[in-house]
Amino acid sequence: MTRVLVVEDDAQLVRALVINLRARQYGVDAAPDGTTALRLTEARQPDVVILDLGLPDMDGIEVLRLLRGRTRAPVLVLTARRASAEKVVALDAGADDYITKPFGMNELLARLRAAVRRTEPVPAGRETAVVATDGFTVDLAAKKVTRDGRDVRLTPTEWQLLEILIRHPGRLITQRQLLLDVWGPSHSTKTNYLRVYMAQLRRKLETDPSRPRHLVTEPGMGYRFES
Repeated sequence: MTRVLVVEDDAQLVRALVINLRARQYGVDAAPDGTTALRLTEARQPDVVILDLGLPDMDGIEVLRLLRGRTRAPVLVLTARRASAEKVVALDAGADDYITKPFGMNELLARLRAAVRRTEPVPAGRETAVVATDGFTVDLAAKKVTRDGRDVRLTPTEWQLLEILIRHPGRLITQRQLLLDVWGPSHSTKTNYLRVYMAQLRRKLETDPSRPRHLVTEPGMGYRFES
């Protein structure tokens, strides 16, 4: 049974989450504040955490950072904060995804399932080096991309960006993280680099670069790969 820790001080929302999660066979613990969340994390070792940023005793970002010192479980952030910069702070602090309040229960459950899937061990013998979409195929081991049966020539920088995104399917990778991983600390604010290189990748790989299906932008925050 997958165990979920809900960290939220809104009793009505907690009740709705607990009912919906238990109906789908999740085990659920609830914490009304950051202190309780940290204690339950150590005691119960949840498989995934749903974390509200607006807690009564601690700032949610601080709770997130402390959680990261205690567990590798994915953390889905709930926030009423709509500014992109605040969401980026949460992602850089270790959140795996975020959901803006108010939200639909189906969306939350879908994101929860996706987060859990990303932590599942790969079955022995399963081929993981090749990722195929309906438009192109990426062989991670051979560092090779094909489209319509033909090799696609990527620059080293284009390959680095594509590989990072593909190795984290469905996960939002922040602009800052991509810049640090590909160009290093001296370029961590140069988002124009990303725009240029992502545009080049889309021209080479997407059927309609102006409406990308696989290399998706989250405006002001980052990018994600959808297969």
